[in-house]
Amino acid sequence: DFHLAHGGKMVAFAGWSLPVQYRDSHVDSHLHTRQHCSLFDVSHMLQTKIFGSDRVKMMESLVVGDIAELKPNQGTLSLFTNEAGGILDDLIVTNTSEGHLYVVSNAGCREKDLTLMQDRVRELQNTGGDIGLEVMDNALLALQGPTAAQVLQAGVTDDLRKLPFMTSAVMEVFGVSGCRVTRCGYTGEDGVEISVPAAEAVRLATALLENPEVKLAGLAARDSLRLEAGLCLYGNDID
Repeated sequence: DFHLAHGGKMVAFAGWSLPVQYRDSHVDSHLHTRQHCSLFDVSHMLQTKIFGSDRVKMMESLVVGDIAELKPNQGTLSLFTNEAGGILDDLIVTNTSEGHLYVVSNAGCREKDLTLMQDRVRELQNTGGDIGLEVMDNALLALQGPTAAQVLQAGVTDDLRKLPFMTSAVMEVFGVSGCRVTRCGYTGEDGVEISVPAAEAVRLATALLENPEVKLAGLAARDSLRLEAGLCLYGNDID
């Protein structure tokens, strides 16, 4: 309803209904992101928590990244691989200071990613491993562009200059508590992805849009921004 109210043109994507663009043209949205900042709803992405003392061992058995060496609240872009070393999906793994791994992977690969992780969790549990998995029902909002940090700073008490690329922190954002803010995004610009309790997503998006710097952008701009920046997409550039 929020997207339709803002002129979103909805399309089917990986079992979700998502806005491909809004009232602005695709090119205008693309350029606005490069010059100011845009808000993307990426809630379709799969968000999971991996907890237990064997969480790093479990994740390192599935991805090519060095998860053990991640500092608290530091993340890395990595790849799920199959037994032959072929790529199943790309994902971001964050080692949170709250004692779990926070994993964000692609909606189009949701079922196989989840099966892969759940099967490995069961294997470890069956051999006495201390491991668990929880699928999060949070929404995910990406604020992307050169003025993103300036816009967000007005709504948080944390100093965002102390949140470098690929690190995250849990904070209150424009009055919404329990948000995980990660300095990342898939547009080639500075920006953040905000994991927000689903019931508060519209409230947070509305608060962000009150700043004239911020405009909504859809899947079309997300694709062209990614492509222009040379960022690979699973199933398109990575297979």
